[in-house]
Amino acid sequence: MTYFESIILGLTQGLAEFLPISSSGHLALLQQWFGIEEDKVLLFAVLLHVGTLISVFIVYWRDIWELIVELFLTIKDIFTGKGLRLKERPVRKLGVMIIVATIPTGIIGILFNDFFDSLYTSVIPIGIGLIITGFLLIFAEKIGSSNRGIQQMNYRNAIFVGIVQGVAICPGISRSGSTLFGSLMCNLDRKFAVKFVFLISIPSILGSAIMEAPAAIEAGLDMSQLGPILAGMAVAAISGLIAIKTMIKIVSDKKLSYFSYYVWILGLIVVVYGILQNIGLI
Repeated sequence: MTYFESIILGLTQGLAEFLPISSSGHLALLQQWFGIEEDKVLLFAVLLHVGTLISVFIVYWRDIWELIVELFLTIKDIFTGKGLRLKERPVRKLGVMIIVATIPTGIIGILFNDFFDSLYTSVIPIGIGLIITGFLLIFAEKIGSSNRGIQQMNYRNAIFVGIVQGVAICPGISRSGSTLFGSLMCNLDRKFAVKFVFLISIPSILGSAIMEAPAAIEAGLDMSQLGPILAGMAVAAISGLIAIKTMIKIVSDKKLSYFSYYVWILGLIVVVYGILQNIGLI
C-alpha cells in the first residue's frame, strides 16, 4: 500500500464515517479499485477506526468528560442507596441511553457477523445499501422539528436507534445516516439527535476495532507499511473532524437531500457495474 492509497483511504474513512454516505461501502469499493487485499490491511483498518475516534473526542470532549465524571458519581449513588436518579441528572441519563442503544447494536453485530461479511463478496449489496441510505436521508429531512431532548428521551427510543445502528453494519448503509434517521423518527430535537448519533458512534467504532484487532495482530505488521498506515490514520482523524462539524450544520439546515442524490447515483452505478461484472461483460 502506497502513501497515496493510504491517504485516500484515510480521507474516505474520516469523511464517510460521519457524513451519511457509508464508510464501509466506500472503503470496500476503493480497496477493490486499488487491488488491496483486505487481509493485508487489517491493522490499517483498525487504526483508521482509532483515527475517527480521535475526531469524535476532539469535538465532544466536554460531553465525554462529563459522562466519565457522571459514571463515578453514579457508582457512588448506587452504593450509598440513592439509586440512579436519572430524572435529576441529565448527563447520567444520556450515559444510560448510550449504553442502552449500544446493546442491540452489539447483539446484531455478533449474531450476524458472518452474514454481514458475506455481503462483501460482491459490489451489488454495497450499491443496494447506498440506495437505501439515500431514501433514509430523504425521510429524515422530511421529519419536522421537535424540542425533545435527553429529558424526554425514553428506553424505546434508545433501543430503536441501537437496532437501526446494528442494521447499518450492512455494507453501503450509512451508520450516521441511519442513526440520524432513527433519532429523528423518535421525534428528538435535531441538535440533540446529531450529538447522540456521534456519541453512540464511540462504542460502535471502538467495538468494531476490538473485533478486528485479534486478526490484525495475528496478521502482523510489515514495518515498511508503518509510514503509510500512520499517514492514513492522521488523515482519518483530520477529515473526521471536518465531517463532524459539517454534519452538525447540514442537519440543522435540513440539507441531507444533497447526500441522497450522491449515494443514489453512486449506488446505481455500483449495482449496474456489479451486474455487468457477474454476466462477464466487464
